Amino acid sequence: MSLATASEARKERLLALKRKKDGVEGDGPAEPVIKSRNFDPESRTLKKRAIISDDVEMEDTVERDVAGLAEKIITEDEERRAQELDVFNIAPKRPNWDLKREMDKKLAKLQRRTQESIHTLIRQRLAAQKGDADDIAGAIRAQVKAQNADENEDDDD
Repeated sequence: MSLATASEARKERLLALKRKKDGVEGDGPAEPVIKSRNFDPESRTLKKRAIISDDVEMEDTVERDVAGLAEKIITEDEERRAQELDVFNIAPKRPNWDLKREMDKKLAKLQRRTQESIHTLIRQRLAAQKGDADDIAGAIRAQVKAQNADENEDDDD
């Protein structure tokens, strides 16, 4: 079955469903079907509603379930408003939590830079103790000399 024939068959089914829904049979339009619960098709008039007397017990309804709910909520609300306002319940426990949250990203960068600068200062002090210049290159040279000296001592023993 090709796509074209499948498409044509589907179109025919859709048109048939549309005609059935509209109440059209065959070629010409038929009398529309009235769909109403209150309409009596035999007498072509509206049905009369049965009158329910007050002494008949009705089933549980939503109105009966929520009858006292509104008054109960209003009284609870008035009681809450009557209580003294406690400031400690309103204020956050840590008033600067949002500042700390914003500062964490910036502090992460600063901590990395701080560690780098501490390492630089330590290298400079070590270089100064060994008599080299007070720069980073001198500190690195001093470390390399110290490592070479340790290796030479190990080889001599």
